[in-house]
Amino acid sequence: MLALFVPLIISSGGNSGSQAASLIIRAMALGELKLKDWWYVMKREVSSGLILGGILGSIGFLRILAWHFLGLYDYGPYWISIGFTVAVSLLFIVLWGTLSGSFIPFILRRFGLDPATASAPFVATLVDVSGLIIYFTVAAFFLHGKLL
Repeated sequence: MLALFVPLIISSGGNSGSQAASLIIRAMALGELKLKDWWYVMKREVSSGLILGGILGSIGFLRILAWHFLGLYDYGPYWISIGFTVAVSLLFIVLWGTLSGSFIPFILRRFGLDPATASAPFVATLVDVSGLIIYFTVAAFFLHGKLL
C-alpha cells in the first residue's frame, strides 16, 4: 500500500529542494545573498517549507479520503492511518527539501565551489533518498502494529 505513494513522496521533496536551490543560486549570482545571510534564508525556508508541505500533505490526505469514500480504492481498515502517514511525510519531506536546497549552495560557496555546478542534482538525490527514509519512519510510527 505504501509503495503507491512513493512517486508522490520523492518527487515532492526533490522538486521543492531543487526549486529552493535554484532560487538561492540565482540570488547569490546577483549579489542579493552573501554567506552571512544563511540564517535569514533558513528562517524564510522553514516557513515556506511548512506552508507548502502542509498544503501538499492536506491534498494527499484529502485524496485518500475521497478515493476511500467514493469506492475508487480500498485502503483497508486503516485508511486514516495511511492518510496521516502520507500527509505528515509530505510535510516533513518538503520542509527537508526546502532546507536542504537552500543550505547546500551556502555550503558549496563556503568551500569555494560554484553552487551552480552541483546543487540541484545533489539536492534532488539527497532529498529523494532521505525522503524515503522519512516516509517509512513516519509510516512505522502511524502504522505500528496495524499491518501484518
